[in-house]
Amino acid sequence: MEKAEVLKRIEEVGVIPVVRAASSDEAIAIAEAIGEGGIPLLEITMTVPGAVGVIAELSKRYGHEVLVGAGTVLDPGAARACIEAGAQFVVSPSLNLKTIERCKDQSVAVFPGALTPTEIVTAWQAGADAVKVFPCSAVGGAKYLRALKAPLPQIKLIPTGGVSLATAKDFIAAGAWALGVGADLVNTTAIQAGDRASVVDAARNYVMAVREARAAINGS
Repeated sequence: MEKAEVLKRIEEVGVIPVVRAASSDEAIAIAEAIGEGGIPLLEITMTVPGAVGVIAELSKRYGHEVLVGAGTVLDPGAARACIEAGAQFVVSPSLNLKTIERCKDQSVAVFPGALTPTEIVTAWQAGADAVKVFPCSAVGGAKYLRALKAPLPQIKLIPTGGVSLATAKDFIAAGAWALGVGADLVNTTAIQAGDRASVVDAARNYVMAVREARAAINGS
């Protein structure tokens, strides 16, 4: 899939589920549950056992039906391995310029992590397609994001770290391009307990929250 289409689909959904599962089977179960809930994309972090293999398995299983990305990618070598496995976007908690360069060279969407205005602008100027603001909630949450967007309206920001259903609308209203959501959506405990329905419901609630927040902004 072309990078432009990947970015368009992520923006349309507005939620990037961050998967930190204990096994590949658990990651696949989560992918199926959030997909049923209306979020046909997810970020497999490199902390998942055999993460590259999980990315390859999910990419093979779902093709273009589900966007599979790689998270917690810290260097260009890891980025390359994930891209070769089928990752269609690459996310990092930190800023590594060589990782951005590698993704650009391979025409793969890249969302490096940054926190300060200087880091965010540096990432954007280096070619980031969007910037992951992490850990956003630790430094003011939606208020901090709104403060960043005032002088930097051109930069697509993905608040991550402490984002919850209770704060999702506030982040969208503050200017978030998409939301990076971890445990509040990707409930591995529920999956382990066989409570798949709660993850499906959480996904639906996030999709609805984003939709309602955007409608309020547009006055529709």
